[in-house]
Formats: sequence, structure tokens, C-alpha cells
Amino acid sequence: MSQTIELADELVERLDEHRAADETREEFIEEFVNSYEQEGRFSDPGL
Repeated sequence: MSQTIELADELVERLDEHRAADETREEFIEEFVNSYEQEGRFSDPGL
């Protein structure tokens, strides 16, 4: 099942500046979330 997330144009531009030329936005976001999970940031009860 797919979900739709609306992002401001400015945020999309910022994301696009950081992703590799052959990387989709979905791939970039997945890599970003994986990094946060590995660092334990999402397990912080304050987040």
C-alpha cells in the first residue's frame, strides 16, 4: 500500500539538493530514515 505525503516546494528543493543524480526521492528518504534508526534517534522517547 502506498501513502501520499505532501511536501512544501522549498523542502522538495532541499531534498533534491542532497540526493544522488540517479536516486529517487523515495530512495533518499528511505536512506535518511535508516540512518536515523541506526543512530537510535527514533527510539528517543522525547521525539
